[in-house]
Amino acid sequence: MFKNSAFLVAPLFIALAAPLYAHAASDTEMRELREQIQQLEKRVLKTESAATDSSVAKTSRAASGDNAFNPAISLILSGTYGSYSQNHEDAKITGFALSPNDHGYSRSFNLGESELGISANIDPQFRGVATFALEAGGGLGVENAYVQTSALGNGFNLKMGRFFSGLGYLNEQHAHAWDFVDQPLVYRTFWDKQLGEDGLQLKWLAPTDTYVELGAEIGRGRGHPGTDRKDNNGAGATALYAHLGDDLGVSHSWRAGVSLHQTRRVNAEADAFDAKNKFSGDSRTAGLDFVWKYAPNGNSTVTNFKLQGEYFQRKESGLLTYDTAGVNTTDGYSVTQSGWYLQSVYQFMPRWRAGLRYDQLDSGSAEVGAAIAANVPASYNFIPTRTTLMLDYSPSEFSRLRLQLAQDKSREGLADNMLFMQYVMSLGAHGGHRF
Repeated sequence: MFKNSAFLVAPLFIALAAPLYAHAASDTEMRELREQIQQLEKRVLKTESAATDSSVAKTSRAASGDNAFNPAISLILSGTYGSYSQNHEDAKITGFALSPNDHGYSRSFNLGESELGISANIDPQFRGVATFALEAGGGLGVENAYVQTSALGNGFNLKMGRFFSGLGYLNEQHAHAWDFVDQPLVYRTFWDKQLGEDGLQLKWLAPTDTYVELGAEIGRGRGHPGTDRKDNNGAGATALYAHLGDDLGVSHSWRAGVSLHQTRRVNAEADAFDAKNKFSGDSRTAGLDFVWKYAPNGNSTVTNFKLQGEYFQRKESGLLTYDTAGVNTTDGYSVTQSGWYLQSVYQFMPRWRAGLRYDQLDSGSAEVGAAIAANVPASYNFIPTRTTLMLDYSPSEFSRLRLQLAQDKSREGLADNMLFMQYVMSLGAHGGHRF
């Protein structure tokens, strides 16, 4: 707005100053004054010209890529303290012998799900995202690394690379966004805490007032329960899901979804049934999820409430080789298992929240071939459960301190009382979380 200021100020100065010096100054003094003003005008013009040239040069360099990469970088620092009343060297959940069942946390002090995130627009067509997990024992793991389209139009979005699957509700969320220290039991047994995939993901968001999202994925099947197809061509896993949501007035909102995942396990090794075993067969999982949120008059900063739940049912059928190091006997094995959780989180005052979660699993009744029936149980007649209480305090949107108590009855005869203390800190630019 001051680009032509020299042309305006100088004549105005002359016009105002001339009458004052008309009678008090000589012609010589007037000429000297005019020369000084002209010199001032030249210096101002020269400065403006240099600034303009510099701006054009910077714009040109940015356009040519000299300064085009300006990523958003974030660092999540997380740690826990854990105390258990039972030994966790063998943490197999009763009835889920072919599942990994890794609870993910050790006693005493531990480095939690710390992660480094980098994201940036690549060009008008693509955006890149990478998330690296800082492993507790040292080293760096690749959690997410994908390219995402930004100009497909008509509500379509394509993701290529490594990503968390969009099935269910919790699966896409990173650990620092969880409302509890750990995942529900059904995620721990069915997905080894979280289903990650290397492949393609296509989503479509309908152009409607009601939230409608459809998604499809195809990948190598590297995440449990699949078998990584690194030595094979083609896809090893597929997923389909649909989500529907809307607002109810200004205070309520909800989202519901259905999911279907299919993969194949090939010579999947497991320490189960008191021996080393292998299983090969098809694995199909169907799921339902629901979330309801309440914030008085749409203002969630003071108080808010969230209720969510998910249900998954998995059927696996194929061949089980019992005791690969000994008798090495193979026969048919088929089982349908399920699990669900329901949790609520209430922010009862600014910065303070309390939560309650209940988990339950059903190991089902298996069909076991005659050759291995004497060693592989068909039914356990036990229902694994867990009840969890949580209290957390967030001094700001970038920090959270949490206390969590749980009674875990997922192993028959080994009720476990658990205590967790956790911190989660966010540094740098971090994108908003999903609904």
